[in-house]
Amino acid sequence: MYDLGPAAHQLTRLVNSVRDDQLGDPTPCSRYTLGDLLQHVRGLAEAFTVAGRKEQPAGGSEPPPQGDASLLPEDWREETADWLGRLVDAWSDPAAWEGTTWIAGFEAPASGVGITAANELVVHSWDVARASGQQLFVDDAALAPSREFVAMMSGPGSDEARGDAFGPALPVPVGASALDEVVAGNGRDPDWSAGRETDRDG
Repeated sequence: MYDLGPAAHQLTRLVNSVRDDQLGDPTPCSRYTLGDLLQHVRGLAEAFTVAGRKEQPAGGSEPPPQGDASLLPEDWREETADWLGRLVDAWSDPAAWEGTTWIAGFEAPASGVGITAANELVVHSWDVARASGQQLFVDDAALAPSREFVAMMSGPGSDEARGDAFGPALPVPVGASALDEVVAGNGRDPDWSAGRETDRDG
């Protein structure tokens, strides 16, 4: 079990500081503008909240929506912050990490879903920070589940599980920071900056 609070609070801070005139800016997810990415973040926050509650949405669990800035609600900052808070609450219950739950249209071990949620918070915090010119503050405790996720997705036979969402892990130089290792393990270039392209979709 991990505490998702610090990573969620960082992501909330970053989202709240994005300016409206930045929504069309590029991100490390090559097919996403910053507005697209923020809509994706809002959707995954809801999806992982429902998963943490062990609830299956009416009609079945579905993958978080692909980013589409046109679907952002008018109060997207407040709504995203609200769902991120609910996500933290859901996964603060030890029972959320036990047994199985539903996510992205299938049933899966709850502990793995929780680790994936924690990783999404950290990596998308990095995406938003890089795209919007903000600083990301993340400590070893917040990075721990992401490092576990990267290890889980880097073993033999993991290529299919990584799919298009993560792509192949990228190499990092000796002495790279733990955050750079996590970012590269998620298929992103740790040196990405606005104007450079990457292959990741989100």
